[in-house]
Amino acid sequence: MKRREFITLLTGAAAWPLAARAQQAAMPIIGFLGFGSPRSNTGLVERFRKGLAEAGYVEGRNVAIEFRWGAAQLAQMQSLAADLVQHRPTVIVAVGALAPALAAKAVTETIPIVFVYGGDPVKDRLVASLSRPGSNITGMTFITTELTSKRLEFLHEMVPNVTTIAFLTGDASFFDYEERTSTMLAAGRALGLQVIIVECHSHRDFEAAFATLVQRQAGALILGNTPFDNLDRVVALAAHHKIPAIYFDSSLVFGGGLMSYSADRTALWRQVGVNYVGPILQGAKPANLPVQRPTKFQLVINLKTAKALGLEIPSSVLARADEVIE
Repeated sequence: MKRREFITLLTGAAAWPLAARAQQAAMPIIGFLGFGSPRSNTGLVERFRKGLAEAGYVEGRNVAIEFRWGAAQLAQMQSLAADLVQHRPTVIVAVGALAPALAAKAVTETIPIVFVYGGDPVKDRLVASLSRPGSNITGMTFITTELTSKRLEFLHEMVPNVTTIAFLTGDASFFDYEERTSTMLAAGRALGLQVIIVECHSHRDFEAAFATLVQRQAGALILGNTPFDNLDRVVALAAHHKIPAIYFDSSLVFGGGLMSYSADRTALWRQVGVNYVGPILQGAKPANLPVQRPTKFQLVINLKTAKALGLEIPSSVLARADEVIE
């Protein structure tokens, strides 16, 4: 090999890692700030990745994702958001509660932020209006509080003879605790039911919570939308104590829970990728992307669980089920 050819080859070989690093550095970064934990959000993240892929972005190929999880600890959210900003993300996705969105908004006024949570973003002062967010933040709300009372109605139809129903929720430190519990109590009064509020600080409180609701003779249970791990433990405890329960996520019904009523979360997370993160990666401004609310809701019922509980599902409830698990 001639000396000139050897030098050219050597120079090119040395440049390969540099080129690879340059390409990696140029890859846009999505900062993902979650209120809960990876374990409790496995399905959520998978749906998010699918939505991104539909928008043309595949993690590791043409986009990178930096994950930060708060483990339901409010005090950690600000520092986690600040840490994400240090990575210079193109967009931050803040999910699971109001706290991640507020934390992200507090640490940057320029990086686009996409929130996904269950509150009212106008009342919570995230955006100026749903149609015109007006700054660097927009996203989706799955209207948790409104659905909570609807779950009570479905559960009451399922077990009409039950007069005391427990509402298992996070404690008073959770962002919408007052609104959610007051809405549930008011809905109970409207139906002539006694609703008892059972608080949990973490998943470690589940056994004690069930001991409380059994002691207070609750005949049915509504699981509030919580970011806790081990929610399958709630399903197991409900089965053990033979307590009919309704959940906020259909995955818990596929795992043995009786029923759920919620926004179509598969569609919701597809929209996060397709309608928000994808366009922002392509240069769209959050101020021009209206806040969206879900338009499709699903009632899912597990017939096997109903049979194990000795329940006969009313035809009025069965007729409205979007999916029935045999």
